Amino acid sequence: MVDDGGFDVVAPAGGTVRDLLRAAPGEPVDLGAIGPRSTPGLPGPQLTGPDRKGWARRQVGLVGAGLARQQEMLFAGAKADPAAGRRVLLVLQAMDCGGKDGTIKRVVGAMNPLGVRIRAFGPPTAEELRHHFLWRIRRALPPPGYLGVFNRSHYEDILVPRVQARAPEHVWRPRYAEIEDFERELTAAGVAVVKIFLHISNAEQARRLLARLDDPTRHWKYHPSDVDARARWDDYQTAYAEVLARCGTEAAPWYVVPADRKWYRDWAVAHLLRETFDTLALGYPPADFDIRRERERLLGTTGPVKVNRS
Repeated sequence: MVDDGGFDVVAPAGGTVRDLLRAAPGEPVDLGAIGPRSTPGLPGPQLTGPDRKGWARRQVGLVGAGLARQQEMLFAGAKADPAAGRRVLLVLQAMDCGGKDGTIKRVVGAMNPLGVRIRAFGPPTAEELRHHFLWRIRRALPPPGYLGVFNRSHYEDILVPRVQARAPEHVWRPRYAEIEDFERELTAAGVAVVKIFLHISNAEQARRLLARLDDPTRHWKYHPSDVDARARWDDYQTAYAEVLARCGTEAAPWYVVPADRKWYRDWAVAHLLRETFDTLALGYPPADFDIRRERERLLGTTGPVKVNRS
């Protein structure tokens, strides 16, 4: 059990989720060997009971309460010492229908929105194309004390040009090294970078796309180009595998989260964030004023005050 703000959070089985899902930096990644419906770290039925889905969702709620407190401490620490610059950046990448929006809603949504900055990256605008590809990324980085969330990211500037042949190789190939330098710069400046690839199967993506077509309230989430991209599935898997291998570092590793089961996906991402916050050893900053004196001043201006301790 992990004490998380008075709630009992069951620790992952077999080690931390960060260790279980981490892609080893610099080593080849075989996505075909990672089951999209697998559940690494999920405790066995003796703890979860027969309803694993319901159990996992309840645990996400408990972990979320701890994440909210950790994010508040991050924010408070930056307010007390802006020069410290500590912040967290969550990078979410996936194939279409991989679950980026759902992850943000169910995991990040547990935190105070005042301390979160979410940015979704689509195709570059005409203005963005006039700048270096990292220009728009730098402008979207979270301020000190915030959790930043990238729904897609700078990695799109390798994946899409490569698979869709929108730029020659001599343009996108050097971006691996540029991104590695960029992320090294971020971590040196106090940014905890959490990069997650939500790994779904081809069959699961088809089911989710069909569900969008069957539901008029979700037609806005469907685009005919989604089917065109499916025709390049193997090419995208190859491109992602190289990104995971070449752009994972000790300071900013990649995590591959099996994402066919939405409830497991949320459970795993919640724990990845919790474990990352734990490494920051956060706390609330001490008061920089005389508490006793301020209490006396306050009572002196208001007269007797009955303190509600309920």
